[in-house]
Amino acid sequence: MEWFGENPPTAVVTGGASGIGRAVCELLSKEGYRVAVADRDKAGAEEVAHHIDGHAFEVDVADEASVVALFEGALAVFGGTLDALATPAGIADTTPFMDLTVDTFRRVNDVNVIGTFLCIREAAKHMRSGGRICTVASVAGKRGGGLSGTAAYAASKGAVLALSRSAARALAPQGIAVNCVAPGATITPMLDKAFNDPEHKKRVEAMSLLGRSGEPREIAEAIAWLLSPRSSFVAGETLTVDGGLMLD
Repeated sequence: MEWFGENPPTAVVTGGASGIGRAVCELLSKEGYRVAVADRDKAGAEEVAHHIDGHAFEVDVADEASVVALFEGALAVFGGTLDALATPAGIADTTPFMDLTVDTFRRVNDVNVIGTFLCIREAAKHMRSGGRICTVASVAGKRGGGLSGTAAYAASKGAVLALSRSAARALAPQGIAVNCVAPGATITPMLDKAFNDPEHKKRVEAMSLLGRSGEPREIAEAIAWLLSPRSSFVAGETLTVDGGLMLD
């Protein structure tokens, strides 16, 4: 793989303490990246960072000052260069449509949409031409829900899809490529509550061609590819990784 000069590539991964984020951190580390593991769960981020010989940062992606501090800290550790950003950080919500409160709707969108925007903006300030960004949406954003997450979650992930395309257009003149991964049901802590209902889990998994949920490493493979030079002619794209669920 050809990187920028002789130095190893650098990456910031939000939500890196668990689930898809952790799998991305582990895979990027194996591929030679220096990784900043960022999460609200400081202890979890430190455990992952220790495991991959990376760097842990505590961050609330919905808080602008916290995100700015994350990238300032990561760039100080990396020596001023950033090559890649992945944004798996997010929260789910299963509140039925008519029971949703404005506060819940705002909180989900603050984390999933505002958090993604802030991370893209701050990363782009420090990337050279050739930098790559991969956001994380969901098939819920394409379907309008109907799986586990309901209105607030589906709306937020639909916004991430649109935000990713907009960022791809805006950052292309700087030589920065922005793409998105839209996972289907994936076995992560985010789905624990919903999948505690075996009938619900069975229903959701039966909707995919493969008849199962994804593993975090399977989503991480797609993200790592979009962050690598192997995807050098891919920009503004959304890669759906759902076992064929969207073909139902």
